[in-house]
Amino acid sequence: MKNTNVLISGAGIAGPALAHWLSRYGFAVTVVERAPALREGGQAVDFRGAAHMGMLRRMGVLADIRRLRTTPGPLTVVDGAGTPLVSLPPEFTGGEVEILRGDLSRLLYERTRDDVEYVFGDSIVSMDETAAGVDVAFDRGAPRRFDLVIGADGLHSTVRGLTFGPEERFVHPSGYHVAIFTTDDDPGLGPGSLMYTEPGRAVAAGGQGGRTDVMCVFSAELPAYDHRDVARHREILAGAYEGMGWLAPRLMTAVWEADDLYFDSIAMVRMDRFTGGRVALLGDAGYGATCGGMGAGMAMISSYVLAGELAEAGGDHRSAFPRYEEAIRGYARACQKVAGNVGPFFAPPTARKIRSRNRAYRMLTSPLLGGLLNRLTTRAANSITLKDYGSARSTNGSPHTIP
Repeated sequence: MKNTNVLISGAGIAGPALAHWLSRYGFAVTVVERAPALREGGQAVDFRGAAHMGMLRRMGVLADIRRLRTTPGPLTVVDGAGTPLVSLPPEFTGGEVEILRGDLSRLLYERTRDDVEYVFGDSIVSMDETAAGVDVAFDRGAPRRFDLVIGADGLHSTVRGLTFGPEERFVHPSGYHVAIFTTDDDPGLGPGSLMYTEPGRAVAAGGQGGRTDVMCVFSAELPAYDHRDVARHREILAGAYEGMGWLAPRLMTAVWEADDLYFDSIAMVRMDRFTGGRVALLGDAGYGATCGGMGAGMAMISSYVLAGELAEAGGDHRSAFPRYEEAIRGYARACQKVAGNVGPFFAPPTARKIRSRNRAYRMLTSPLLGGLLNRLTTRAANSITLKDYGSARSTNGSPHTIP
């Protein structure tokens, strides 16, 4: 076995999932994360279809995810008076099992922390690849050499920028933006979530655990801003929702105090290749979408594939990386195709298109077509057949059995 010392950038979902598989195959894994600790909370993520559920079973985490699962309700579109117009079933947004992103991240971390080195509050600043490995310099820690480096650091990947070039070459904005935050204010919405839409902007809210989860989607041409500048994010969001009807004014007051505000453009990463030399990109860093592309499921499936190919190739990245790309490219494309409609679904640009969307979903939720809606939401998730890496060998040369 060669190339057994692996650095992963990012401790969200893709990074710890890859660390889980690599450590089981006997690789020595270090995960570096810019944040000072695991990010708690966050929006719910879901898993659906045979590929997702089969992967969770192989990983041995399905029972824990079910224990920590949320209880999603329907997503109901309302008018300005709060009158229901159309309701989408829980499985449309919640899949077969749904869990808060922070809970999933912590579960994966706790499953791997005894076998994986985690370094929080640090980040990669430079990488120099040589014949012997990759010399990595960090913002705070001492320089180190690794055999392989994996970028699992999201849409704004540092590893991608250092290896392949500037972000604007690969991240393609849709013109829409998304914000997610929670508030202690409870407007008494009842089970599930309610969504109100005006041309080019929408707000959805739902109660969970005594708090209200708020999601905003809007279209706007914005000047360049730092994706880490939370103060600027608050200003943009408040301006975008000024004068909106329904409960928007009440919900938006929480923007100024929310300590968990997530804000970004809705964009897709498009790349001709996900690997270069001793570096590979994983999940959102290489082929992600901001939301709607089943990012958690894609991240965990691609982690399974990348680790399996590396183990099966005895750590030879020159053999494993091309097979990883071949296996995951079509799946990534299918997931991104689903994500491409997120902005227009939530916030159609005109009143006429809002009415057309509502009519379409009334039809799809009718008894006659209800099965079609379920098939549409699981088709992309099922668009990969997982290879059995049971013949892969660990670093000591013995076969490594995957359940």
